[in-house]
Amino acid sequence: MIYTHQTQYYETDQMGIIHHSNYIRWMEEARVAYLEALGFPYETVEEAGFISPVLGVQCEYKAMTHFGDRVCVDVRLSSFKGVKYEMSYVMKIEKTQKVCAVGSTKHCYLRKDGHPANIKKEYPALYERSMRALEEDR
Repeated sequence: MIYTHQTQYYETDQMGIIHHSNYIRWMEEARVAYLEALGFPYETVEEAGFISPVLGVQCEYKAMTHFGDRVCVDVRLSSFKGVKYEMSYVMKIEKTQKVCAVGSTKHCYLRKDGHPANIKKEYPALYERSMRALEEDR
């Protein structure tokens, strides 16, 4: 799935380029949009009694982006094991198609009490859709 982010002036640093911390935010925006496209908006997952904290983030910067650039984030489900999952991201400047960053995030599903959730048993519709998405994203 492609998520597009319009860069903002407040995202720039003193050098006039987009500050590196914003790429992590864009990955989060893309992940939330991805879940919505799957038919499981984050709010729906939470209403069902589950949360999905971030376990890890990795981002490698390839090229600078500037105020006014539109950045296309190709977000994919790269791993899903029923409790833990990983998302991958390739960010490109829309106008030039130059890769500006690549990254990944690791997550898990927990019940709201903080214990791991076996999504296959506890939320089978999300499990089945995630398994289909994993195959589609390969």
